[in-house]
Amino acid sequence: MKNLWNKSNAAACNSVLDLRVYSSRLLGAEPSLVLHGGGNTSVKAEFTNVFSESVPALYVKGSGWDLRTIKAAGFPPVDLDYLRRLGALADLSDTDMMRQLRLALLDPAGPTPSVEAILHALIPCKYVDHTHADAVVTLSNTPNGTELLQDLFGDEVLILPYTMPGFVLARQVADATLNVDWECLKGIVLLHHGIFTFHEEAEQSYSNMINLVSMAEKRLATRSASLRPISHRGVLGQEELALAKLRKAASLLFGAAVLVQWDKSDTAREFAALENADELIQRGPLTPDHSIHTKPFGAVFRGNLSSDLAQFAELYRAYFDSHCLSEHQILDLVPRFGVWLGKGMIYLAANAKRLQIVRDISTHTLSAIQKAEAFGGWDALPRQDLFAVEYWELEQAKLKSHHLKPEMEGMVALVTGAASGIGLATVESLAARGAAVVALDVAFTHSEGSSELPSAAMCLQVDVTDEAALQDAIYSVVRQFGGIDLLVSNAGSFPRGSLLADIDESTWQKSLDLNLTAHLRLLRCCEPYLSEGHEPAVVFVGSKNVLAPGPGAGAYSVAKSGMTQMMRIAALELGKKGIRCNAVHPNAVYDTAIWTKEVLASRAAHYGVSVEDYKSANVLGTELCSQDVAEVICALLSDRFAKTTGAQVPVDGGNERVI
Repeated sequence: MKNLWNKSNAAACNSVLDLRVYSSRLLGAEPSLVLHGGGNTSVKAEFTNVFSESVPALYVKGSGWDLRTIKAAGFPPVDLDYLRRLGALADLSDTDMMRQLRLALLDPAGPTPSVEAILHALIPCKYVDHTHADAVVTLSNTPNGTELLQDLFGDEVLILPYTMPGFVLARQVADATLNVDWECLKGIVLLHHGIFTFHEEAEQSYSNMINLVSMAEKRLATRSASLRPISHRGVLGQEELALAKLRKAASLLFGAAVLVQWDKSDTAREFAALENADELIQRGPLTPDHSIHTKPFGAVFRGNLSSDLAQFAELYRAYFDSHCLSEHQILDLVPRFGVWLGKGMIYLAANAKRLQIVRDISTHTLSAIQKAEAFGGWDALPRQDLFAVEYWELEQAKLKSHHLKPEMEGMVALVTGAASGIGLATVESLAARGAAVVALDVAFTHSEGSSELPSAAMCLQVDVTDEAALQDAIYSVVRQFGGIDLLVSNAGSFPRGSLLADIDESTWQKSLDLNLTAHLRLLRCCEPYLSEGHEPAVVFVGSKNVLAPGPGAGAYSVAKSGMTQMMRIAALELGKKGIRCNAVHPNAVYDTAIWTKEVLASRAAHYGVSVEDYKSANVLGTELCSQDVAEVICALLSDRFAKTTGAQVPVDGGNERVI
């Protein structure tokens, strides 16, 4: 592991807290040390109160902060003497501990201190670093983990058995270090959990972490074999449809829409090809903290994915019944990860962010399992200990708090023509409502998923008139999120205007291909997944010209009218499958690409009015923008219009000819 310390950057830090932020970010930049909020760091320094008095304080990572991006505000100052007094108590429940930590805050506006705050206070060094280093935890998750680590680190590192995080862990470390010479100690390893390093200097504490983890990585490398790609040949389309059916079953079991992802990476397929993959996936996580995100064991998917899901639900309920106490409330029965034997890994989560967390944790775990197998086998904590973390009183308390979730969380929305105008506004509006939005546009630069639109979960470069490319894109969407619930068929263009007598057949055909036929192809590709979707709905973006055509726009008007008629037929045909189909007819949306400043000025001059008056020339005297149309589209997709299909909604400020 590379030491990233830069003396110039460190010297630029103006305070011990700035230096704490700097070294914490170095740790957070390495996923094999910490993942998604894992780990914690601290520094002991003086805090000046309102009386200008200096109070010894522990600046420790606060709840909700990630070491990768943490700022000074993420280290709330806590009364150091108070923490040490708490550490001397014989007993303290975790709930009471968290109350006391809030009470000990020297800045009441600060975030809640880490559950490890007392432990950090009891370590008599200025800087304390704690990570869940993959290499160290992997060695500890073997039958001879203690001996391996003791042989590797010698007397410079204290090896302690696993104990629940919080007050009990703080007391364990305090008791184990009563007679320890801290100057000779570089670190403390908590089996199955992680590693602490510490020192009076920030650089040395950080370097101790990097050096010790590097030693563990080198030890693992002595027996680890490189991963080899495993070929997989399935029937294109069948596996994707199986995923969609699994997602539907999982959503019903979860009580809300969930996302499902199929990981076909070399690492995932290598693991799925192991003869004992089904047994390994159920042994336990890399570190028990991960069980809060992933549950303590995974599912095994063999053939009928929905039946395999039901089997996992039975196993999880049995696991809960075996370990629960009267105060425990069972969590949902949906797995967060599973092995699809011979094909790769499957991840499940309530939203795209959670899905990425599950994938990241699972990827690190798969690598660790294979490395541990070379050292005698993957030997995670017993399920009783995993249950204690998953159903920790602090986590159970979160269940009793009521957090409003976004209305479209867990739903997958596909938007075409998404790079600009109405399409872009729709992407942003759907994302703001919690949907995992896939944006398609020929203007994007990547044919595979990219982040060209920050609001989109996935962007794909696709020419919607290319049926093969469109089908491939739909398969990619299903592999990434498990299906499609909401479809916005928006891609289109306004061809050069000409009278019917003068229009050339090439222009006519191109308009029909993009403004009509492409919408049919899109619907046809998406229909199998919409049929398995969660509250599925489709919105076609038409035009005022459907209801009130004008001269010189025949190629556009005819194509959009055909698309509208197709929508009406689709509403009739797909209604029995629960798929709603509606259309919006925008007009005079002037923040789209076709309305340049020059075009606007020309049209305003033609009518002898100002640009501002031209833009608001409707019954309501209002100016429309893409966002206005997007809001109507989102409303039609939402459950507020759950009983509406086949409708045509004008979004034009009131057009006299339409009215």
